[in-house]
Amino acid sequence: MFQTNLLATTVIFLSAAVVIIAAGTALARGGDAIAEATGIGQVWIGSVMLAIATSMPELATGVSAIRFDEPNLAIGDLFGAGLANMLVLAVLDLVPPRGRIFKEATFENTLAACLAILMTAMAAVFVMARPRWTFAGITPESLLLALVYIGGTRAVYRNGLREVESGPEPAEVRAARISLKRSLLEFAAGAAAILIAAPVLAASAGRLADLTGLGTTFIGTWLVGLVTTLPEMATSFSAVRMGAFDLAAGNLFGSVSFNMAIFLVLDLAHPGVSVFSVADPTHVITGMLAIVMTTLGLSGIVYRAERRYALLEPGSALMVLAYVLGILMLYSRVR
Repeated sequence: MFQTNLLATTVIFLSAAVVIIAAGTALARGGDAIAEATGIGQVWIGSVMLAIATSMPELATGVSAIRFDEPNLAIGDLFGAGLANMLVLAVLDLVPPRGRIFKEATFENTLAACLAILMTAMAAVFVMARPRWTFAGITPESLLLALVYIGGTRAVYRNGLREVESGPEPAEVRAARISLKRSLLEFAAGAAAILIAAPVLAASAGRLADLTGLGTTFIGTWLVGLVTTLPEMATSFSAVRMGAFDLAAGNLFGSVSFNMAIFLVLDLAHPGVSVFSVADPTHVITGMLAIVMTTLGLSGIVYRAERRYALLEPGSALMVLAYVLGILMLYSRVR
């Protein structure tokens, strides 16, 4: 009976993951086309618009996990997705031709990366402090995270405007408008599919946690966090193939920031009790590891000098190593 339940739950989980991957890919295509049609800078489109679109699995999964009374699954997913996003950035820099994303991405991405580091650090501190005071069902700490996100993305937008010299030529306006409408429809369809599949993903992940005995913290950090990051992975790999390095880097850094802003939504879905007050302290470790990896990603963009050893990419290799060690550390705490 146990094996049957485990197999059925695994099939449901994987099926939901496949739907989310397909829907996330559609969102990525639509977001990229919207960026081209509007002429807005790639960094802002990637770090805000694409980040929000591809982070919808984390949003839907988090809310569903709260409703299933699995707050640590929701919190682990948010921090774990940050780890997975930086893992994707490292892999993008390691796959042939190596080193392109760190060398080609512009310095505009550093602002998005700094916002991701700041918000992750704030969220980790709040988990450690375990605040209990709420007002109208909202924790002041989660509201502060949302306000910092709004202010930070506004700064990224204003900085990106300097790079946009002009809009499309008059002859291209109509074609761009038609392309924009088509892209918005694809975007909406992908969002609807994710909103349907994400609750199933959350429920099956919680069930897997119970059946395997690993606990929702480990499952949320590793398995759900990795799966819900697959839309960002598809978007970023596609952007790199097109040569849109700012779109790829901005999407990954921006997703980390937006995931931290989702804490406000979790609080609203968990009225009367601060979501930080029920968080497992293990999430602080995940948050710190995400900060380390994001800092390494930021360093990779800032430090563009040719590396002396062609066979080794220090920043990317360290990011992968940090991810592996972090997962092993988390697993050792639930044994």
